[in-house]
Amino acid sequence: MAENAPEKLSPIALHKALDRVWGTGPGWRRLSAVNHTVLGKRFMLTAFVFFAIGGLLAMLIRAQLAAPDAAFVGPDIYNQLFSMHGTVMMFLFAIPMLEGLAIYLLPKMLGARDLAFPRLTAYGYWCYLFGGTIIVVSMLFGVAPNSGWFMYTPLSSQPYTPGINADIWLLGVTFVEISAVSAAVEITVSILKLRAPGMSLDRMPLFAWYMLVTALMMVFGFPPLILGSILLELERAFNIPFFDPTRGGDPLLWQHLFWLFGHPEVYIIFLPAAGALSTMIPVFARRPIVGYHAIIAAIIALAFLSFGLWVHHMFTVGIPHLALAFFSAASVLVAIPTAVQIFAWLATLAHGRPRFDIPMLYVTGFFLVFVIGGLTGVMLAMVPFDQQAHDSYFVVAHLHYVLVGGFVFPMLAATYYWLPHITGRETMHRISVPAFWLIFVGFNLTFFMMHLTGLMGMPRRIYTYPSNFGWDWLNLLSSVGGFILTMGFALFAVDMILQFRFGRGFRRNIWKASTLDWAMPTRPPSYAFASLPHIDKRADALDPDSLGPQLAAGHGYLGFVREGRMETLGVDMTTGRLEHVVVLPNSTYLPLISAALTGTMVLCLLFKLYPVAVIFALITLASFFFWSARSGSKVDEGPTDVGRGEKALPHTEVDGPAQWWAMVFALAANGTLFASLVFGALYLWLVAPAWPPTEIVTPNLWVIVSAALLVAGTAAMRMTNRLNRTGNAFKPMLIMTLVIDLAALVMLSVAIFVLPDPTSHAHIATIAALIGYCWLHAFGSLAFGLNALLRARGGYISARRSLDLRLVRLWHDYTATTGVIAIALVLLMPSLIGMLEGVR
Repeated sequence: MAENAPEKLSPIALHKALDRVWGTGPGWRRLSAVNHTVLGKRFMLTAFVFFAIGGLLAMLIRAQLAAPDAAFVGPDIYNQLFSMHGTVMMFLFAIPMLEGLAIYLLPKMLGARDLAFPRLTAYGYWCYLFGGTIIVVSMLFGVAPNSGWFMYTPLSSQPYTPGINADIWLLGVTFVEISAVSAAVEITVSILKLRAPGMSLDRMPLFAWYMLVTALMMVFGFPPLILGSILLELERAFNIPFFDPTRGGDPLLWQHLFWLFGHPEVYIIFLPAAGALSTMIPVFARRPIVGYHAIIAAIIALAFLSFGLWVHHMFTVGIPHLALAFFSAASVLVAIPTAVQIFAWLATLAHGRPRFDIPMLYVTGFFLVFVIGGLTGVMLAMVPFDQQAHDSYFVVAHLHYVLVGGFVFPMLAATYYWLPHITGRETMHRISVPAFWLIFVGFNLTFFMMHLTGLMGMPRRIYTYPSNFGWDWLNLLSSVGGFILTMGFALFAVDMILQFRFGRGFRRNIWKASTLDWAMPTRPPSYAFASLPHIDKRADALDPDSLGPQLAAGHGYLGFVREGRMETLGVDMTTGRLEHVVVLPNSTYLPLISAALTGTMVLCLLFKLYPVAVIFALITLASFFFWSARSGSKVDEGPTDVGRGEKALPHTEVDGPAQWWAMVFALAANGTLFASLVFGALYLWLVAPAWPPTEIVTPNLWVIVSAALLVAGTAAMRMTNRLNRTGNAFKPMLIMTLVIDLAALVMLSVAIFVLPDPTSHAHIATIAALIGYCWLHAFGSLAFGLNALLRARGGYISARRSLDLRLVRLWHDYTATTGVIAIALVLLMPSLIGMLEGVR
């Protein structure tokens, strides 16, 4: 039944009504916040705290290396210091900072009221906080990770790193990375589906394009590391030999999995910062960006190329010469799309009327520092030079010039640019300029010298050095520069506090920008926009000064409150055509509870309490059932009024809402993890020593029946959807699907149980991993199906409200497809081993 829009309210009454629905209460109720503005600020503030911790660790490293034969810290503590410095900066600062910026800005730039899954945002933040805390607190007990931030095997394997140091890294980072992947899925779906009507893809602001590409890179780039961490933790915990060369494993498999993540990670960090630059530079140049479409093409090309460069970090491990030539050429080629962006920014400044403010100081610093880092990267892409400079301080210098130049300097510029938006106060620049010069001079003094020490042969990761190599004065200068850099960041922190405390208030758009994020009062209200705009031109060429008051007066879409619902709009992914109304969940403590349960499970795994960990895993899963217990509607609502004389269906009654696409992208990430597992199995078969194994797993009836049941399960689920769509009774078929899923689970359990000892050889270990992967997804099918049955019994599913069943069907289709592939590989492996044995 169609509903009419509520009576139109005055701007003040509308603000109060919206704030009652979207706002977060005071006191303990702040822990229930799901609002993107609140959570974005929490992400960024927490990331800055971890950045300060990482900086303190860096100062301890420089204190140790300031003089030869120093005894400031011993080798064990030093190993923990440099391992934790890299881990904190890469996993606890850079990625969460870009996530926080995206969470805070994207709805405001896209003309939406929030992201697609506010509770998932909150869950991701709590997982990040708990996981990061576990990693950092380990230093206080002397058990911090000590095998490097890249955790190379066999150094990180149990025989060489006993204790829980490596386990803290593996479990803590996996905890944080799963949170990052969930955020990436949410950002992707939000950009594609939750935009202002009329905002087609070619009208999106460049920052949204950068974040879309970055989020997709995270979806496909992080799963290999998650898989590698799981496999290494299984080896450490249960002696399963994925990386042990004496039992058919290979340490190089870890390097492949790590750098399949690690090299895209560099561009994942750079691209959001570049998006901020593409937003700020036109404002200060006082003209539109040059080469809008060329920049979009460049960042897409950069994303594709970044996944073909991982061997760039492995030139010295014995890769065949033809492969070295290919990856060397690809490493040079990636400079082209980067240069396109840099020249577009320079052209924008050259053709504009630039005005220099504090953000532009850091933008200028970015140009100087990042270009040096890029040039040294091209040097390292040359195989002969890389073989000379590999694992030297030249690589350390290059890494910091790229990451600090490409991320930290733009983020500092972005901080000064958007701080008035966050605080509602104008910035005062009494100490901003001295802070910049201390940071700029201190950074270059610290890291430029490392190029020289590296060329003079100083290896990285050494805790001391003798005085007869000529490194003394260069290291001393680097350490002095490090402390100057620290003073600069301390002054920056003081500057931020002063801005919060003493800055003067203002209304909106202090920089005279032309993007939607400035078309609102500052500080931004909890609901972002009192009404949503219609966009008829590029979203970085708007007039926020005239548009903002119109939206605040309720003259756009959804300029009202309907039944206490948190509503925003969903659009067609490409054209931006108005498609449906998205009803978002209200504030709740469920994300905090689920994250706390997840963190408890991780701690149980860390302390080897595996039965207790299984119990908490099941409790965590049960907590997610409560997330969907009362979401949705029990009646078919039909088209509802959205303002401006238009109507739209609720998201539960359309074919492709955000939830459906989120499942698609989540399964894409899952598929990347599965592809990495298949790659690992075939890599060990083809390359690893100690093959062929003495005992080969032969095909058995259990796995064949399991594959048949997985296919039968997806067929039954498809029949369930068909029955519901035609208005027939579907619950009996849904129950039949659950029975088939349970049977598949039992068959897969038997198939794992009858395997030979998986600790004896990597062949059996990979077979167990493939079948175990199928088992986990069969269990997921059962859980999803049970949740759908409960919601059907509650009246939340009908022929028109079929989203739950379609999501379960997607999961079943994926489970059957990957299950058939995995079991086919299990059945083919004896023949593959025989073929390899014949060749050898």
